[in-house]
Amino acid sequence: MIFEDESLLVLDKPAGIVVNRAETTKDETLQDWLEGYLKLKDRGIGGRAGIVHRLDKETSGVLIVAKTKEVFENLQAQFKARKVKKEYIALVHGKVEIKTGTIEVPVGRLPWNRERFGVLPGGRVAETEYRVKEYYKKEEEDFSLLTLKPKTGRTHQIRIHLKYLGYPIVSDTFYTGRKRARADRQWCPRLFLHAAKIAFKHPANKKREYTSELPRELSACLRKLSPLNLT
Repeated sequence: MIFEDESLLVLDKPAGIVVNRAETTKDETLQDWLEGYLKLKDRGIGGRAGIVHRLDKETSGVLIVAKTKEVFENLQAQFKARKVKKEYIALVHGKVEIKTGTIEVPVGRLPWNRERFGVLPGGRVAETEYRVKEYYKKEEEDFSLLTLKPKTGRTHQIRIHLKYLGYPIVSDTFYTGRKRARADRQWCPRLFLHAAKIAFKHPANKKREYTSELPRELSACLRKLSPLNLT
């Protein structure tokens, strides 16, 4: 728990936990836990225990939960108007030579595989800003540590955009390719994507910003790499 008051919760979600309940999910979800913690009846606020936005199962980091219907709608409106500012950290394959930029390609559910998402002409507008923080090397392979600011909130947006650029996220079993992901998991046991920061307007009309440190398991992965000069 990062923060709690009468309006909302700000959680530090660990990797490996599914956020929303689904028919295919057998393990306990964050939604299940919240319904007990908040003593909600039925499925709770917004039909999902007040969870305003989502993180993928293997993504860790900051997550906002509303405690009342009014706060839920207020925060949803902020997300829809793109007033919520989010920042992620990712380690990707390759040396991203252009150190800052914006990725702006549409994404959507793939018609030939409804379980997967990707760059799709006619898909939903998606925009992600990125900046290189560090370069690393492991044996003969280059890696880049990035900070990313998604301006839209499409499913798997950051993961899809980075694959599109040719720099897939380390240990991403969906978008890196099976063989490479298997090799990654020898030294990085989970997807290297972390929701590090979120900023929004609290319903009490105060601007708030919350941060989450890089989890220990991801910091340990970086220590296995050799840092390189940014220039």
